[in-house]
Amino acid sequence: MARAGPTVGSLDPAVQPVAAERQQPPPPSAMSSIASYESLVHAVSGAVGSMTAMTVFFPLDTARLRLQVDEKRKSKTTPAVLLEIIKEEGLLAPYRGWFPVISSLCCSNFVYFYTFNSLKALWVKGQHSTTGKDLVLGVVAGVVNVLLTTPLWVVNTRLKLQGAKFRNEDIVPTNYKGIIDAFHQIIRDEGVLALWNGTFPSLLLVFNPAIQFMFYEGSKRKLLKKQLQLTSLDAFVIGAIAKAVATTLTYPLQTVQSILRFGRHRLNPENRTLGSLRNVLYLLQQRVRRFGIMGLYKGLEAKLLQTVLTAALMFLVYEKLTAATFTVMGLKHSRKH
Repeated sequence: MARAGPTVGSLDPAVQPVAAERQQPPPPSAMSSIASYESLVHAVSGAVGSMTAMTVFFPLDTARLRLQVDEKRKSKTTPAVLLEIIKEEGLLAPYRGWFPVISSLCCSNFVYFYTFNSLKALWVKGQHSTTGKDLVLGVVAGVVNVLLTTPLWVVNTRLKLQGAKFRNEDIVPTNYKGIIDAFHQIIRDEGVLALWNGTFPSLLLVFNPAIQFMFYEGSKRKLLKKQLQLTSLDAFVIGAIAKAVATTLTYPLQTVQSILRFGRHRLNPENRTLGSLRNVLYLLQQRVRRFGIMGLYKGLEAKLLQTVLTAALMFLVYEKLTAATFTVMGLKHSRKH
């Protein structure tokens, strides 16, 4: 993903970028670091880049979510699932729930980029950043992002799956009229804490960008021993590989996160609805018991395909928009490799 500042959702976890290192002016005050135009530019650019990329590759995310949540679906590959969805639900079905997802993604990436870059300006204060500092800032920004935006992701997950034809009869159907109505019904029927379903695995998934940081920084240092600076292709390739490694390692938690956010499965035989944090281990155990260890990675193909392609496009849009904005504003913005 772009080196600018990730889930990831999985983010989603899925879609959380890496912040670019840059030369800072003389140490600013704490308030000016937090409320700087530079942080705002990074936040807006990151949000626009991720929205653009997600819009283009949204059907891949739809396929990934169906594979994670609908356990009894026989189709195992992304193309097969997409063809099934189009055949059974219509041509535009792969884009169902686009608006709430894009709205959530915009808010999520804005919060992450802004938090990361503001805290970095405050902590680094004109000095060279280090991998350790980037990792700490990435985790802190990820935690802030999860706590503030999880309700949006819970609602968009349900809206995206509303009207889907599931093979799993244990899934309870929903009938929301929109984002506001979804918030209202969830709070009324399940309580306000239901809006934070999946928060525990989401907090664990802040290590997704942390792993990505470590792999990206290590690969970059090796390359810079052989050349003066990274090319766009270098950054794209190591960023994509780093994201693929991080996603593969944390994917079982992303599956649990999706199921908890959806919150419409029942626990048999009591027939209770899933949604509490204590069900994380239960879901992992049930997944392995029913489908084997590979059941934890159902939908990984779609997730990796979406992650790599989305990260690439997001990186390009982010870099172009940030450079253009700084040029227009006349701000000095240089990157240290």
